[in-house]
Amino acid sequence: MLRFILTGVVLLAGATNVAAQDMLPAELRDRAIARRATEAVIWGMPAVNADLMLQTMLSTTKARVNEVVYWSRPVNWKNQTLTPNPDSIYFMSFWNVKDGPIVIEIPPAEGGSIAGNIVNAWQMPLEDAGPHGADEGKGGKYLILPPDYMGEVPEGFIPLRSDTFTGFALLRSNLKSHADADIEKSVAYGKKIKIYPMPVTDKPPETVFTDAYDELFDSTIRFDASFFDNLNRVVQTEPWLERDRVMIDQLKTLGIEKGKPFQPSAETKALLDKAAAEARAELSARYDAGFPVINEGIRWFPAGLPDMVKAASEAYADPGLYPVDARGVTYTLGFTGIKRLGTAQFYLMANKDKDGNPFDGGANYRLVVPKDAPVEQYWSVTAYDRETHALIRNMDKASVASIGEGVKKNADGSVDVYFGAKAPAGKEANFVPVDPARKFELLFRLYGPEKPLFEKSWKLPDVEKMP
Repeated sequence: MLRFILTGVVLLAGATNVAAQDMLPAELRDRAIARRATEAVIWGMPAVNADLMLQTMLSTTKARVNEVVYWSRPVNWKNQTLTPNPDSIYFMSFWNVKDGPIVIEIPPAEGGSIAGNIVNAWQMPLEDAGPHGADEGKGGKYLILPPDYMGEVPEGFIPLRSDTFTGFALLRSNLKSHADADIEKSVAYGKKIKIYPMPVTDKPPETVFTDAYDELFDSTIRFDASFFDNLNRVVQTEPWLERDRVMIDQLKTLGIEKGKPFQPSAETKALLDKAAAEARAELSARYDAGFPVINEGIRWFPAGLPDMVKAASEAYADPGLYPVDARGVTYTLGFTGIKRLGTAQFYLMANKDKDGNPFDGGANYRLVVPKDAPVEQYWSVTAYDRETHALIRNMDKASVASIGEGVKKNADGSVDVYFGAKAPAGKEANFVPVDPARKFELLFRLYGPEKPLFEKSWKLPDVEKMP
């Protein structure tokens, strides 16, 4: 009997080998393109994510590289970046050091403060800026150096050696409240940021600021063949990193090769469309499976897988750790990289209610934020579209924050936050509208997180579906 079973296995294996051997060269080529393209999407996600934002800035605003694009009010739904913060004032600079070092000057935390992150083209953090960054709130001149830079570093500068020619700085000017006066103050403080090239002179050129508020700024991930246009641009622009050299031949299979035009045929584009869709399904499944939770039995999870946080904050220094899959998931959800996660801010995500069901825009939900939230500055909870991970389109509000106007507390100091198509009577300030035709997800921000969060003496409970 055993011999029969083994013989059957051998015959089956032989049949499989014969089938594979009988495949035509064109079939094998198509299978290789599909297979390698799916992996390329996952691997290339952070760089394409960054390039999509850069290309959106260049095509929809007057801002250019080595300038600053900003939003003069807390962002509304027209900012279609991934999980942006509608309770801060955003300043961004997309930098390029191909022609030499660039300085990003952060003002001292006097009359305002910056929560900033400076990242390379792969969104690997080079440094954080502001009171919880390298300048510790004293202000600082961050000097971004090109790959293999051999020149001198002037005294008084904070050198950041980049292994790519491009990257960006996300510089959030913190808000005291949503009152117009506080918004204006935050914008004025943010405009003290300076961007200029070396060599440094007594009078560096004026920094150019472009306001993008209320402009449709859509940099959501395109899971189709166009993804590879962005990926090709990255390959043409940036040097190959040692850790990524395995992808050189993988991408050549797709027609992406440094120094050569990317001109896929119609047949190849169709394969790339399918591969991008498969990558999307795989990344979405990993996200749906959930990340490790912060408190056992509660569904809120830190918005970054542990291996990813460790690897990025250490500049991928551990030769035995390169979490490409975790990185791919992370950069379908958001952008930037944080070197000191848990100091200036911390993020918790939820995509399911207390009963384990995905959030449905056609239902009503309530979150009870316990009293004494462990924050130096503020907490907020924001709703995003589950499919795009951007702010829900056509909604006049996206979040409830402790610095929001009119937010009501309960007698015990807790705060009820409601989500649904219509606010409960008298609860408008504590309500976040969602699209009844779409699923959504939530992100809870803690700015200036404090020990009770990490010691787990303060716990954010699950979101409950209301009758």
